[in-house]
Amino acid sequence: MLDKPGILLRLEAFTVLTVSFAAYHELDGNWLVFFLLFLWPDLFMLGYLANVRLGASLYNLVHMYPGPLLIGAAAVFEHWHNTLLVTLVWTAHIGLDRMLGYGLKYPTFFKDTHLQRIAS
Repeated sequence: MLDKPGILLRLEAFTVLTVSFAAYHELDGNWLVFFLLFLWPDLFMLGYLANVRLGASLYNLVHMYPGPLLIGAAAVFEHWHNTLLVTLVWTAHIGLDRMLGYGLKYPTFFKDTHLQRIAS
């Protein structure tokens, strides 16, 4: 199993999803708010209405871990509880996407992702 990157990446994503859920729960986040915000990163797919390059760029911008991790770190240091909760929703979304095999997009077509190019 350790020689199958596709499986390892999905296991990693499952870990991110699970830890995000656990942290959200531990911080007493509102689950209704969680589920209302869960799909907001997918709104960036609307960039595909303009063209594939813009769509891929916008989608990738909010489907990478640096954004929520940097904002989440600032939230921890500045004691911004609600901001931290939003970043946990964001990382959970990315984790679920990766676990299901949805990856970062290439500017060719929507289903051309970095995970499709990795053998499971």
